Amino acid sequence: MNSMTDLLRRCLDEGSLISLVLGSKRKKSQPLNKVTVRPVSLREGMMYQAEYSYEKKALHENLDPDELCRLFEEMMRLYFKQANLFTTQADYQILASHPDRPRIQKKSPTKKMPSLSHNKAKHYLIPDGIPCPFLVRLGVMNQQGQVLKKHYGKFRQINRFLEITADVLDHLPGDRTLKIVDFGCGKAYLTFALYHFLKIQLGRDIQITGLDLKEDVVNFCNQVAMELGYESLHFEVGDIAMYEGTSADMVVTLHACDTATDFALLHAHSWQASVILSVPCCQHELFPQLQNELHAPLLSQGILRERFSAILTDTFRMLKLESWGYDVSMIEFTSLEHTAKNIMIRAVYSGRPNPQKEEQCRRLADYWHADPAILRERVT
Repeated sequence: MNSMTDLLRRCLDEGSLISLVLGSKRKKSQPLNKVTVRPVSLREGMMYQAEYSYEKKALHENLDPDELCRLFEEMMRLYFKQANLFTTQADYQILASHPDRPRIQKKSPTKKMPSLSHNKAKHYLIPDGIPCPFLVRLGVMNQQGQVLKKHYGKFRQINRFLEITADVLDHLPGDRTLKIVDFGCGKAYLTFALYHFLKIQLGRDIQITGLDLKEDVVNFCNQVAMELGYESLHFEVGDIAMYEGTSADMVVTLHACDTATDFALLHAHSWQASVILSVPCCQHELFPQLQNELHAPLLSQGILRERFSAILTDTFRMLKLESWGYDVSMIEFTSLEHTAKNIMIRAVYSGRPNPQKEEQCRRLADYWHADPAILRERVT
């Protein structure tokens, strides 16, 4: 037992550990099937994330080096007969049918250390090649952690979303439970990703609610969350306009159709949410409203009118958010080859209302004879 633990300790001291996998159960009846460990770089320093894999769920825990060594000894003594230790220097296979007399085999290294920087989320948070429970469960990855070719666009979108989330973390409260609402969550790829990043990777105390109109989708998402052991994530059936939640620190709305985006922004404003991440979709509201003699040629062609209506709608949203005291950036969310709806409104609350932006918004609406939902300042 000491030789196994000494080997692990040496790898931890050197910083060479890439991953540790414990398997081959001592008793077939035991519910724990496997334990996988990998290094993670958190605010408090280097830690090691242990993933406990059961038949229908996976639990996670962040450990310091001493805690990991104690866990390793306990697991190899009571639960598992084999361990595979992957390091930058070598691969080790530990066969421990008799824990006090383990056999350790050494081979040439087969893995490379992934980036541990949160600023490179696509290389670290959810890398291709390492199983991620929610992506496996949602069919984006196979059991070996390889991203399926047909879902690679979704995989890139998820990582891009996490990169954007990482950029706004400093604007979110860190001294209490972080409350997040995802309006129009759909199948909730990004909702699960948000939970994975904040709760599992960063160890934040969070509560995430996903809202969607489709009951079957909500039931599916709640079932997946339960299977994964995501206790602070739940989904509800409901209309964004009729939502009766009372607060949120962060509001997410990705591809909520037409004025549903406006209703989500109005909710966020009423709660003074610290962060808003919104990707509008299907901006139909202004299409029949716009009137302007000078720009009649622009409005005469359907495709031009449609695209301009979308841009103008997002401009109203930007100005209104700025008038409420948000610092707003309009950024590219994903490449156009994945979706044409690729503009994200990223808004961070500053607490400094700007009446001039309100005036600009009203003048622009008058100029185009427009009555956008965002100007009504209440959810109707």
